Amino acid sequence: MIRTIFVLLTAVLFLILTLPVLLIEWIIGKFAPRAKDKSCLAMVQWVFKVLLFLAGTKVTLKGTENLPKDRSVLYVGNHKSYFDIIINYAYMPGLTGFISKKEMFKVPSLRLWMLNLKCLFLDRDDLKQSLKIILTAIEYIKSGISIFIFPEGTRTGYDDPFLPFKAGSFKIATKSGCDIIPVAINNSASVFEKQFPRMKKSHVIVEYGTPIVLSELDKDQLKCVHEIAQQRVQEMYDRNQELI
Repeated sequence: MIRTIFVLLTAVLFLILTLPVLLIEWIIGKFAPRAKDKSCLAMVQWVFKVLLFLAGTKVTLKGTENLPKDRSVLYVGNHKSYFDIIINYAYMPGLTGFISKKEMFKVPSLRLWMLNLKCLFLDRDDLKQSLKIILTAIEYIKSGISIFIFPEGTRTGYDDPFLPFKAGSFKIATKSGCDIIPVAINNSASVFEKQFPRMKKSHVIVEYGTPIVLSELDKDQLKCVHEIAQQRVQEMYDRNQELI
């Protein structure tokens, strides 16, 4: 339980002690929005790496050459742990908005940090709100901000197979024309969920696949791009499972 206590304490202290920083960032954003974006990203990536260290999580990254630094993309990955966001955001090459469930919006300081990082909060039970979030994500992509989404729609159990990727999530790419980066995350549930409420030393593998370039797909492939992306993620996941 020591790891769990240290991680939770560090996270809570960061959210409380950085409240004045959020005010400063708000002021900076009025005059230099990009500078604010970069400083917010740097601070959050730093604290996420600290949390991973305290949790005893070793992260192996594969396919980092597929992470674009000059354009915005849609990242799509499997989802088995709360740590999936922490693990991935710690290593994003640029500002990336995660699409998260609406419950995260209820934590005041966390909400402010997530909004500063262009994260979006999805209500899966409200179709109108979900469409609005998708449209906002498309505008973010067009403005140079990448989006990361878990198309299964929810976390699956650590021993459960993938849920079908939801086709609606991929409208962010098909309507903006951006590339899709498939992301396979192996063993993240072993950090926390597998032995809840304890955290244990774990090895997580994250692989970024080659981009799915929409302009290279025909009409039939575009209609099932969510299935193509899921197949890519599943193949990487199955291959890396042998390395855990």
